[in-house]
Amino acid sequence: MTMHFSEIAEQALADGAICADDVLALRRAGWANGQIDPDQADVIFTINHKLDHPTAEWSDFFVEAIGEYVVNQLEPRGYITESNGDWLIAHIEHDGRLHSITELELLVRVFEKATQVPEALRAYALRQVEQAVLAGEGPTRCGGELGKGNVTEAEARIMRRILFASGSERPAGVSRREAELLFRIKDETLGGANAPEWKRLFVQGVGNYLQGFTSHSPLPRERAMQLESFMNDHSSSVGRFMIRAGRSIGAANRAGVVFGRRQVPAHLETLVETARQLTRDEKAWLDKRIEANGQVDEYDQALLDFLAEA
Repeated sequence: MTMHFSEIAEQALADGAICADDVLALRRAGWANGQIDPDQADVIFTINHKLDHPTAEWSDFFVEAIGEYVVNQLEPRGYITESNGDWLIAHIEHDGRLHSITELELLVRVFEKATQVPEALRAYALRQVEQAVLAGEGPTRCGGELGKGNVTEAEARIMRRILFASGSERPAGVSRREAELLFRIKDETLGGANAPEWKRLFVQGVGNYLQGFTSHSPLPRERAMQLESFMNDHSSSVGRFMIRAGRSIGAANRAGVVFGRRQVPAHLETLVETARQLTRDEKAWLDKRIEANGQVDEYDQALLDFLAEA
């Protein structure tokens, strides 16, 4: 960690505040070598814990810097290791809670940037989202306010981002655990002054779980590392292989199939259609969720109408 970075950080800690010029100086000092190192990441978190009212400039810097450190510190980029996930949880839990809504924004951004997230971090992020929505206070970085006992438009946007992020439990789709999260929040905020966006998210999210189809499955981190190592190998043998592969693109093989053109599986439409049909297990799950609060409320009815139309 450079002395300049350390001096700026110490001054911010002493003042208990940080201005836009300080943030700019930290950006320049922190990314001088194109990376955030572990000591700098620790200091950035320490500063964030000391700020009672973080500015927009600081929040943007904090989310960007720590997100870069957690997601892209190790190769292959985008694959968060168990240790990095544990590091992030430990720093957020330093004072036993989300210190500010900025840390919730950090979790969301990590999910959006990452290709794959450890199970422990996924479970932790979902708990924090639920807690922040049900009891959160203070401004969000995406605009609007967090409120207690109701779901605001800002909160619905936060949930939508994390549920459909690339690093979520079921990328491009909603998992059972995430659908159950939506039901719990719905029951806890029933009767509150909820934003219209919340009903849309509830219906679309649970409907996506019950009828959605996604074939996306990110490569395991170990396999991604192997492929990246191969692509970075500039030896002559690899080079000759890539040249031959490049020349073969567009040329038909002996079976008349053009290399490089991915054929859509003939059964794909059948798979999609099958996914739209509720299984016995899914129907039992849905009945249990609806019966949990002893009534078919307006959100349940909107979901049932959506499923019937689909």
